[in-house]
Amino acid sequence: MLDYTNKVILAPMVRIGTLPMRLLALRYGADIVYTEELIDWKFLRSKRISNDILNTVDYVDQTDGTIVFRTCAEEKNKVVLQLGTCDAVRALKVGKLVENDVAAIDINMGCPKEFSVKGGMGVALMAQPDKACNILKTLVNNLSIPITCKIRIFDTAEDTLKLVNVLVSSGISAIAIHGRTQEERPQHAVHPDIILYVAERISVPVIANGGSKEIEKFSDINKFKTVTGCSSVMIARAAEWNCSIFRKEGLLPMDDVIREYLKLSVDYDNSPSNTKYCVQNILRDLQETPRGRQFLDCQTLEQICSIWDLREYCKQKQSHYHKMGIQGRWQVSPSNLEPPQKKLKSVDMDLDDVSQMKVCFIRANFNDLNLPKTQLHTWAGKNGLKLPVYETQQIEKLFRTIITFDGKRYTSTFWEKNKKFAEQSAALVCLYKLGLVTEEQLIILGSVIK
Repeated sequence: MLDYTNKVILAPMVRIGTLPMRLLALRYGADIVYTEELIDWKFLRSKRISNDILNTVDYVDQTDGTIVFRTCAEEKNKVVLQLGTCDAVRALKVGKLVENDVAAIDINMGCPKEFSVKGGMGVALMAQPDKACNILKTLVNNLSIPITCKIRIFDTAEDTLKLVNVLVSSGISAIAIHGRTQEERPQHAVHPDIILYVAERISVPVIANGGSKEIEKFSDINKFKTVTGCSSVMIARAAEWNCSIFRKEGLLPMDDVIREYLKLSVDYDNSPSNTKYCVQNILRDLQETPRGRQFLDCQTLEQICSIWDLREYCKQKQSHYHKMGIQGRWQVSPSNLEPPQKKLKSVDMDLDDVSQMKVCFIRANFNDLNLPKTQLHTWAGKNGLKLPVYETQQIEKLFRTIITFDGKRYTSTFWEKNKKFAEQSAALVCLYKLGLVTEEQLIILGSVIK
């Protein structure tokens, strides 16, 4: 059972708290790591899959094959899933799905973003304490793992304590308190006195959050713990900027941290866009340097890695994964939608005399000038041929396109997540059949699925 006493914790951060960053934090010394906030309905349309290539557990969105949540054995007893929800029934369904893969579940009641508030989640739950308490109590009474929540403070310590007492009555194992109000942002001063007031008056561990402005080195964590009187400290921005803040031995140089993060991103097949976002937040102002601008131009993981002398590491690892069958997304087809597809938005296509190949389009591996459709249209123009005609089939949120070009038809049997991607993957098949790209090139692009 997870213990929340005297712990240093990686806070939940949107797009930051994915598997590579969580593992990096643990290796640097974090005791507990939180996922980014993940919304209940995304989990409820996902399927749990054991990924034997990466040795991970993947929750795969059954509408487009993207990864909702990826975890592994190294973090199993230390990872807390932060859930965005406003409904006890949905929250419990998610809890039942994941309770054997995570150490605890935290309900987000502190996010002030418009998306959360309009959906009745985040700080919106602070205005409905009875509803919030019911969600927590439902999880506490029906799951085998600890349940916690994360809130923000009110304007007064007394109002904050009043809410906390209601939430604690649900039986939660701990509560995280961000020391700013709903309206306040990082540039505003944190209020450790309100966290202290609450911590001295409740029986469950309090996790203090919001002190990154004052935390520049590991010893500062204990200072923040002391002034808030809390049991543990949760770190967000200070960890986002340099994850080695968790090292008792001291901070590591930024480039060392980036290299270690990139290795984990490669090892766990993290998406290039998410990897790039996390590195951007480490670089901050250095994005304006020549190297920073070079980095911003990168679109693939290999391009990013090359800046930090990891190109060969990335290339070899990705080649190995591609040969084993990893293609950037899990394959989802109408026949295995869960729940089964109900609405057929177009009739089945006639696939007689259609050249077929299982090819997917991974956008990050192309720039705007070498998109498959662009290549095909350019070749057609140079050879005086009419441009190809695209016919697309949609079932639920899955798409497949047939290209008719120069009297022949081509398609990919890989169902894509949107019409544009379906057209690009069909164009790739056409380019291959015309001899304009080789199978080796498709493998390098991560497109061929065996």
